[in-house]
Amino acid sequence: MQFMVTAYDGKDHGALDRRISMREEHIIGANQLKEAGHLIAGGAILNETEQMIGSTMFVEFDSKAELDQWLASDPYVTGNVWQDISVLPIRLAIK
Repeated sequence: MQFMVTAYDGKDHGALDRRISMREEHIIGANQLKEAGHLIAGGAILNETEQMIGSTMFVEFDSKAELDQWLASDPYVTGNVWQDISVLPIRLAIK
């Protein structure tokens, strides 16, 4: 099953600092997700001044439960970076 994950960072004063401090660990995990065949595409959501304020990812897992297990362990979740997360099932036309 394919899913679209949209995750917005917190809006507090320390939000960007948390993102930056967890970014390397998150990217390592994203690369591992890609190598395992789960990550289709992903990247940062930017505001008008091109500051990172969230992320979007297209992923593929056998089930929503498997996705939830991965998501719960992502450094942006455990590091309290992402604070508004939505997950929707999708079917990409091109991948």
